[in-house]
Amino acid sequence: MTNTTRVFLFLQGPHGPFYAQLAAQLAETGARAWRVAFNAGDAAAWWDKATLLRFTEPAAAWPERFARIARQIRATDLVLYGDTRRHHAEAISAARDLGLTVHVFEEGYLRPFWATYERGGSNGNSRLMTITLPRMAQALEQSPPHPPMPPDRWGDLRQHMAHGALYHWHVLFRNRAFPHYRPHRAQGVAEEFRLHLLRLLRRPRHMVERAFATRHIRKGGWPYHVVLLQLEHDASFRAFSDFASQTQFIETVTAGFAEGAPPHHRLVFKAHPLEDGRAPIERAIRMSAQTHDVAGRVHFVRGGKLAHLLGAARSAVTVNSTAAHQALWRGLPVRAFGTCVYDKPGLVSHQPLADFFAAPQPPDPELYAIFRQFLLETSQIPGGFYSARGRAELLRHVVDRILVSHDPYAHRLQPRGASAQQLRIVP
Repeated sequence: MTNTTRVFLFLQGPHGPFYAQLAAQLAETGARAWRVAFNAGDAAAWWDKATLLRFTEPAAAWPERFARIARQIRATDLVLYGDTRRHHAEAISAARDLGLTVHVFEEGYLRPFWATYERGGSNGNSRLMTITLPRMAQALEQSPPHPPMPPDRWGDLRQHMAHGALYHWHVLFRNRAFPHYRPHRAQGVAEEFRLHLLRLLRRPRHMVERAFATRHIRKGGWPYHVVLLQLEHDASFRAFSDFASQTQFIETVTAGFAEGAPPHHRLVFKAHPLEDGRAPIERAIRMSAQTHDVAGRVHFVRGGKLAHLLGAARSAVTVNSTAAHQALWRGLPVRAFGTCVYDKPGLVSHQPLADFFAAPQPPDPELYAIFRQFLLETSQIPGGFYSARGRAELLRHVVDRILVSHDPYAHRLQPRGASAQQLRIVP
């Protein structure tokens, strides 16, 4: 299929201009790009209004409308960010029936210096779920490996927060043309905007609190275990977890720690950097610690860089956070509860939680090196969605990846397949 025949249909994407910039680069190849807007935030981020399609009907009308749009524009490709929200899952199902290639973006499995690009699905729906470590090792033996060095560093967190606040401002104040829009999260639009704004305003105070809490833990001299909390509305937590809330997860972990950890060990709950207070996690941690009589041994750190805590940690516990890669890379034992791409034999522990806190089983460093290298040569692309530097780096690599006929995993698993990307060494 030549580029001139490619017609890309974009659904919802990361906050900010990444989709519009990606569409502009695809247009330079001769392809065409269209965008479906479900609300005013989607519409504001798309530069070419002539190719903007507004979906203003009730949600029940979406599957039929999607199929009609795809046929009318003669779509060949579907592009979306995450695959579990209702209208994305319904579009993917219809796209497969219509023979469209499905391109899925997600936050990097190896954050913070990479973004994820896959075909067909991500996280629990990723093809990684069915590729074994021996198969990855066999593929890597077919060509010389490239050193897994990170690209130049750029910050995305502040830009992510700013783009999110702007997006929800549009939805809150300019959404009259989308009367049937309902957010895929439980909070209403006004509450989403309020939470994004409060997070921005409270950032300076939280930075100070975080610095003092981290210093206290690192200087305390206690052996400690880190709990990698996720956003309660995170797609992976909701779709690929057995927990209905972070409160349930917190209670399970605290109970296991109280039962199995040596009495001089501490438990550190690390909040997600984008935690906005919609879930009462700090209160839940305090109450659970009191219930299990470990209040003096449990700490809470609000966001920040995980490396500052993992450097001296004994282990990490999570549902299915991608932050677990930072622990595995350091050789720390990881206990994961949900469905996740790194849940492979030899990488994460499946011990009962009390036994894990008593004597955690570490990952096999050689197996994790294989897994990480395979990711770096397939689905992990240097860059990010939110900062200008991160987007520039990501766009430099991803357009060529989108245009090839094979998905990144299939290409790497082919006999004598060349590596999908070249990682440069940073001096």
